Amino acid sequence: MRDQLEDAHLHRDDGYGRAQHLNQVELPKRFYADVGVAPVEGGFAVTLDGRQVRTPGKKLPITVPAAAIATAMAEEWAAQEKFIDPATMPMVRLVNSAIESGVEMVPAFRAEIVKFAGSDLMLYRADSPRELVVAQEEAWDAALVALARHFGVSFQPTIGIIHQAQPQPTLDRLAAALDGEGLLALTALVSMTGLTGSGLLALGYWHRLFTPDAVWAAAHVDEDYQIGQWGQDEEAAQRRATRRVEFDTAVKLLEAMRG
Repeated sequence: MRDQLEDAHLHRDDGYGRAQHLNQVELPKRFYADVGVAPVEGGFAVTLDGRQVRTPGKKLPITVPAAAIATAMAEEWAAQEKFIDPATMPMVRLVNSAIESGVEMVPAFRAEIVKFAGSDLMLYRADSPRELVVAQEEAWDAALVALARHFGVSFQPTIGIIHQAQPQPTLDRLAAALDGEGLLALTALVSMTGLTGSGLLALGYWHRLFTPDAVWAAAHVDEDYQIGQWGQDEEAAQRRATRRVEFDTAVKLLEAMRG
């Protein structure tokens, strides 16, 4: 189960299967000419030369509830040139990950978000240097107040990295806030949680407490402080840019589901 959860929020499976990913197989050639979006029972589908796209692993038909999601996927398929590169298809990968995980993973995805929230990055503070302490306070204190008021909960922040359990009623209310969320939304929220290290920020975004840019900034307070002290590392910057693309894809899917 843990492997499936990691795949869902990091997309390392990419819908192509773990063995194929690890073996770094040769990219498949583009095999289609026309890409379209068609209404189908239960929602919308992407079509390649008139045929509904299926997941590459389990060969499940891909139906999404919003036309905007199907359109985003179709644009990624249309942008492929001689070869099909999953790395350039974040929406396709995210949706594939959801559908291949299956609805049986919904309870586990909910639990994973609450688990992250219970040991959230905003709840563990530095005691020095002063500049970092202030940066964390400015970015996180107001966010925690907004979350506490919205969900009717309390948090117990701590200094350092020693585990501080959060009140069980808090965790129960956060879990209740995810009741009724479906597979696609939860997959995107798990992705956002993993990419930011914060279940609270993901929940806050979904409940319209924070903008995507505010979530991203709050998730990178420590990293931005280090960059300010030591400068930007080119490889780290590239990894961050890649993660931002995946984050923005999760946001795009969730916004489409809001209607």
